[in-house]
Amino acid sequence: MTNNYKSNTCDEIIFSSFFKKNIKALRNFLFYKYGNEEMAQDIAQDAFIKLWQNCASVPIDKAKSFVYTIANNSSINELAHQKVVLKYEKNFNGIDKTNESPEYLLEEQEFQAKLIKAIENLNPKQRQAFLMHRIDGKKYSEIAQELEITVKAVEKRIHLALLSLRENIDL
Repeated sequence: MTNNYKSNTCDEIIFSSFFKKNIKALRNFLFYKYGNEEMAQDIAQDAFIKLWQNCASVPIDKAKSFVYTIANNSSINELAHQKVVLKYEKNFNGIDKTNESPEYLLEEQEFQAKLIKAIENLNPKQRQAFLMHRIDGKKYSEIAQELEITVKAVEKRIHLALLSLRENIDL
């Protein structure tokens, strides 16, 4: 009976017919589930390649289930891999600290200390507007609304803060 399965699934005409009948549905299933058309196409083709490689052990009546299972598992693995890559990219700031000179690292620390001290020395209203804009990424209109002042007042506070920082840091 195993020989019969082999002749069914491993027969090129039967396999080709099965492929043509199911590739589009499998690709669409993956695309709808994971939202990446290129990944869906690649994984669907890989699933059929694995079916061909295992044709002797997979009967044709179980082939559809085999292909969908392989494709779904491959998609899950690919998404897990992408999460790892994204996590690494997020944590990697692009600077190899081990290759920086001690002089550069010292200058960087000194500059950061000067910057923090200069920000601490800002007028409280200027510091608040400046940090809301530069750290929180808020627009002038959002800052104005939160502080209940005009946009012009926000512009002036941030402008004065920048002038004061430039003067205190000696750039």
